[in-house]
Amino acid sequence: MRLILAAATAAMLAPAALADHHEAADDPRVAVVMDMVDAWNTQDWDRVTNLFAEDGSLHSMMVEPIIGREAIGNRIGHIAEGISEITLNIHHIGVVDDVVFIERTDEFVFNGHAGSVPVVGVIEVNDDGLITEWREYYDRAELLEAMGLSSDFDSEAR
Repeated sequence: MRLILAAATAAMLAPAALADHHEAADDPRVAVVMDMVDAWNTQDWDRVTNLFAEDGSLHSMMVEPIIGREAIGNRIGHIAEGISEITLNIHHIGVVDDVVFIERTDEFVFNGHAGSVPVVGVIEVNDDGLITEWREYYDRAELLEAMGLSSDFDSEAR
């Protein structure tokens, strides 16, 4: 009986979950995030920078946040110097409480060293279609190893 009840519940909820997925795909915040993913994948660093609000924040959670479009552009430019290839592979994307969540694996070649790292990004987009806050969650030691680095490139790393 429990199995039948569980199956019936799943059948009733499946259309709602599918509808939510389609709604997320049509959400303008998701479109901004997908534009950002495309900018990274095509190494369009100016577009990456310009998708942030003037006072936007980029925060890899194990280091201090980078505040402001200009500072974010400088940081991305510094990292981009070593990137010859990069692909942000999206596994899941959705919106909860007006915030976009994106689970992905970043594959890259940094200074000739191929690597990949799993990441979850939590991204807030304003009504102007600009990113106000982008929080990144990943294992910093795993990233550094994947980049082929023996020490952190960020002096603010914890």
